[in-house]
Amino acid sequence: MTTMTEASVREFKMPDVGEGLTEAEILKWYVQVGDSVTDGQVVCEVETAKAAVELPIPYDGVVRELHFPEGTTVDVGTPIIAVDVIGAAPAGETPATAGTATTAGTATTAGTAVAPEPAAEEKPAQEGRKPVLVGYGVAETSTKRRPRKTVPAPVEQPPRPVAPAEGDLNGRGGQVRPLAKPPVRKLAKDLGVDLATVTPSGPDGIITREDVHAAVAPPPAPGAPAAPEAPAAVAAPAPTVTYDGGRETRVPVKGVRKATAQAVAGSAFTAPHVTEFVTVDVTRTMRLVEELKQDKDLQGLRVNPLLLIAKALLVAVKRNPDINASWDEANQEIVRKHYVNLGIAAATPRGLIVPNIKDAHEKTLPQLAQALGELVATAREGRTSPAAMQGGTITITNVGVFGVDTGTPILNPGESAILAVGAIKLQPWVHKGKVKPRQVTTLALSFDHRLVDGELGSKVLADVAAVLERPKRLITWA
Repeated sequence: MTTMTEASVREFKMPDVGEGLTEAEILKWYVQVGDSVTDGQVVCEVETAKAAVELPIPYDGVVRELHFPEGTTVDVGTPIIAVDVIGAAPAGETPATAGTATTAGTATTAGTAVAPEPAAEEKPAQEGRKPVLVGYGVAETSTKRRPRKTVPAPVEQPPRPVAPAEGDLNGRGGQVRPLAKPPVRKLAKDLGVDLATVTPSGPDGIITREDVHAAVAPPPAPGAPAAPEAPAAVAAPAPTVTYDGGRETRVPVKGVRKATAQAVAGSAFTAPHVTEFVTVDVTRTMRLVEELKQDKDLQGLRVNPLLLIAKALLVAVKRNPDINASWDEANQEIVRKHYVNLGIAAATPRGLIVPNIKDAHEKTLPQLAQALGELVATAREGRTSPAAMQGGTITITNVGVFGVDTGTPILNPGESAILAVGAIKLQPWVHKGKVKPRQVTTLALSFDHRLVDGELGSKVLADVAAVLERPKRLITWA
């Protein structure tokens, strides 16, 4: 029987889950005092100024104490949970410093691990380790975690292989563990899905949330409407409110809302905004959307006007590449981007976020449709990762879904232009010399006048309108 000692208590600290953020709010605890936890198990969900992230614990043991209740904002580096690890540290062995980044399966987290000092030949590999985002995989240069020392079991164990089998990322000998992120593993556990039976569709054979859902229910028949995705395992808690005599409600500004307020204020008072408008007949585009919905190459994908608007903007950027740039104030330089990370503004229960589609300029129409569908679904679930919101170069905001005709959008920080799309409505329009009912919308383009002059901004907006008016230009201008 193992006797627990003070050295066996490990404090798991709040890690930096969002590239330099200083705090995070605990949204949900998935464990309670007395629960057993295993290496890689998700113990809580936290929200940073960028996204909600699930945190896996980096060792086995029993929960001794939860230091903070749900709804508490905690500084990075502060212990949030204490765990009695299984097996006491050997005499004379110094536990690793709490808060050290530790690779655990598919995640790197801040916490404490019991491990001996590495041998001389192991040190170079350890020095090459790079920090990665919690819950979103290990860096390509990461090395296999050294096994922890535990008290030997009373029964004889089979000898461990000298090296893990190919594809074994956990150092468990010949046993191959399916590749999946901790949130996906939890989803599979909740739905009763054996990951070993799931066919992966993610990069490098990683199992995605969609793969798990597909394993539960068969795909819909061709032409049938897609079934709604399963809701997130835990809904976002309502914001804490206080009441002042029943006449006022005060909501603390934090998380995504706080970050959005800071970003738009900084953008509005730093970049000199100019907004131009154009009203365009998009009847042909709407007809093309209906035709594409019947195309077998796009079956099961999200096909809507936004898809062709996104493609039209990408064509306009290709014809006017100087719009795809940013202003470097520190170095007094204009940074022109030779790639397009297309941002899509999304309203979520936690506030406005702008995830982006990486290298959107390289995607075919079906690939762009798939990327848009995944982006929207992930945002609605509140599972957009911080990495998905970094590196955007130009953005679309679709205010038309709210029935709004147009607006003057504020630039996403670090970008030079943002396109607002108004509601598409049937309106009287002069077409071929006669007044006819046509599908009409208003586009608005805001741009940073420090690096985008009126001529460039006008050309971009005019090109987008021209493509939407006559979508065959997607072929002739591409």
